Amino acid sequence: MKQHSLTIGSSRGSSEYKIVIGNDLIKESGKWARKWLGKGVAKIAIVSNPKVFKLYGKQAEESLRDAGFTVSHFLMKDGERYKNLRTAESALRLFAASGLTRTDAVVALGGGVVGDLAGFASAIYLRGISYLQIPTTLLSMIDSSIGGKTGVNSPAGKNLTGAFHQPRGVLVDIATLKSLAEREISSGFYEAVKQGALEGKKLFKQTGDFLAEFPPSEISEACDDKDFQVKISSLVASQIAFKARIAAGDERESSTSNNARSRKILNFGHTLAHALEKVTKYRQLTHGEAVGYGTLYAAQLSKTLALCDPKDVKLLNDVVHSVGSLPRLANIDEKEVLEAFRFDKKIIAGSLQMVLLKGIGKPVILHERDIPRTAMQKVLSQLLQKWV
Repeated sequence: MKQHSLTIGSSRGSSEYKIVIGNDLIKESGKWARKWLGKGVAKIAIVSNPKVFKLYGKQAEESLRDAGFTVSHFLMKDGERYKNLRTAESALRLFAASGLTRTDAVVALGGGVVGDLAGFASAIYLRGISYLQIPTTLLSMIDSSIGGKTGVNSPAGKNLTGAFHQPRGVLVDIATLKSLAEREISSGFYEAVKQGALEGKKLFKQTGDFLAEFPPSEISEACDDKDFQVKISSLVASQIAFKARIAAGDERESSTSNNARSRKILNFGHTLAHALEKVTKYRQLTHGEAVGYGTLYAAQLSKTLALCDPKDVKLLNDVVHSVGSLPRLANIDEKEVLEAFRFDKKIIAGSLQMVLLKGIGKPVILHERDIPRTAMQKVLSQLLQKWV
């Protein structure tokens, strides 16, 4: 199968790296890592979790050792609630015990939680060492492994402690999708639908057409099919190209940029998503599921404010629902959710900035002061009552 290769640039000119997309690539990860890290890197620390490492760790370690690296590994507990400073500190201790120097590197092998934690730890270890991303979930392939945002959660909210630290390369092996549960696959597609709604009708249609042909419930079994491999690789490449284009134009998410090319638009659906994750202590929803709810909320709020044509809102809702059934929102306190909005990292100068839609492919960034509080509360109340 033909591989896809994308070069990711930077508006600051500070970094450039390649993303390689293909099937059964982890067995070649050593040659890939040596190519992008260079001959001077002697040691690599793999950051993963027990579940992913059991599936792919041995293969990755052997390939990296064959390429001349000395390899160690750190396994964090699985779950968003473990993406915190305590876990990051444990990773840093492993880096030090393994003798990693400024010229060595970290490899993130896993989903978004692993990638965020590994990227953050590599950003602050010795004031920054190189790292590579090998995402193993659909969500991390198209989202968190791209763009250089790293971070951990705090009691106040999600990703409030972090750093911008670009990877040296990203290796996307679509064969890893075969090992994912349906819920994890669906989680990735909620993010894919969100990005399609931001990019425009081309990516939105490509995503919707793919879901019509390959529902998440059938993807694990379809992974060995050549036609599926070609189409999923093409979709992943399109999704990555969109995010990379936005991230490259506004690498550090400028606080003063509020146009449709701002990196802030990628936060569409995330105001409610992060609030739901916080109030449920990261236990009830996957990140993608929270984004699914956040997308429905932002679309309905756009309709309520007469920003978006109801036909576009219905179309977006239909594609979101084609991903599958979202978990019920049981025992969610509306007041707690609204309170969580106050701790969102998208607050600028005391005002929450929310991404809404004027139509498919037409994001708009509004300040909280421009959105009636009653409208925010009404739409949230309707959502929670409907999905209880």
